[in-house]
Amino acid sequence: MLTNGNVQHVVKYSMAYGFVLSQPFSFYVDAYPMIQNEVITESRTLFYGEHNDSVRMLQHKLNQLSYFDKKIDGEFGVMTEYALKKLQYENDLKVTGQADNGTVTTLLRIEREKHLRPIKSISKTYYPGDKGEDIKSIQDALHYFGYYKGELDGIYGPITDRALKSFQQDKGLEIEQEVNEKTVNAIYTADPIEETETEAPEKKEESSEAEKKPEDKKEEEAPKEPKVVKKASEQASYDVSQLISSAKQHIGTPYVWGGTSPSGFDCSGFIQYVYQSLGISLPRTVSDIWNFSKPLENLSIGDFVFYETYKPGPSHMGIYLGNGQFVHAGSSNGVTISDMKTDYWQSRYLGAKRVTIN
Repeated sequence: MLTNGNVQHVVKYSMAYGFVLSQPFSFYVDAYPMIQNEVITESRTLFYGEHNDSVRMLQHKLNQLSYFDKKIDGEFGVMTEYALKKLQYENDLKVTGQADNGTVTTLLRIEREKHLRPIKSISKTYYPGDKGEDIKSIQDALHYFGYYKGELDGIYGPITDRALKSFQQDKGLEIEQEVNEKTVNAIYTADPIEETETEAPEKKEESSEAEKKPEDKKEEEAPKEPKVVKKASEQASYDVSQLISSAKQHIGTPYVWGGTSPSGFDCSGFIQYVYQSLGISLPRTVSDIWNFSKPLENLSIGDFVFYETYKPGPSHMGIYLGNGQFVHAGSSNGVTISDMKTDYWQSRYLGAKRVTIN
């Protein structure tokens, strides 16, 4: 059963988001859809007779899509099973009444479309102070991704403005005092928050001038050679045993959505950090690493293994350790070693790839 402590692992920590972790679980089940998605996709297949918080989230999502109109109580009973069967039948899935990988993926795809479809046709530019259904649709889409935290009131006020600017900043867009067609298109095609570039970890406060020792000042004055991180195409080969050793050093590091440092990693942030420690520069997101690396026929230690979790296509990955195991940063347990042969990972496996060093 998922506890409030588990849910804290899937909350994104950044300057743009401010969850109060002391809130009860009921706070999170009604929170941003992307947080719910990360929790529900970490669960194994849900079926009749179960009673837990993952079932509650499942019921909540089915309710939002008008498949389930009973009490959201976390009890997987006849009506929950019926709702799933209806969803499966309408979407040409095998009608089992169980929340397996294919059913959950379809559910999340429909939910995403529900939140984002209304903004697809927006072509008008809006400015602070504007009101209307288009603004409400933009608020809903930003709420889906975790940027908007207010009432969906259709008013382009300070809360909407902050949410838009946070989105623009995270996506590398020009920060504008308006919402135009370019920003709307970026929202519609956006990946979940976990796959966005994040700020570098905060630096420790530097000592004041008075506290610095003379030798420290000398060292400061001496010119330092910049550390060069080469792209994969410019690198010599790397030591696989060193790679695995570096990855295992971080076992137990907590999961932080958007995390890229040993204080907390998300999935791709962990991979990027480990490779960078060997002087190898990788793209930031799972999908970009998937496109960057090369397909292979035989899986070897140190290769990437990719999975389809909360959205279609590669959305999670790890480093293969041999004997059917891989190390990765998972939202439930942080950096850990998992077995590829378990039902959860086996049903979501997309394939393996390798960084090719010339």
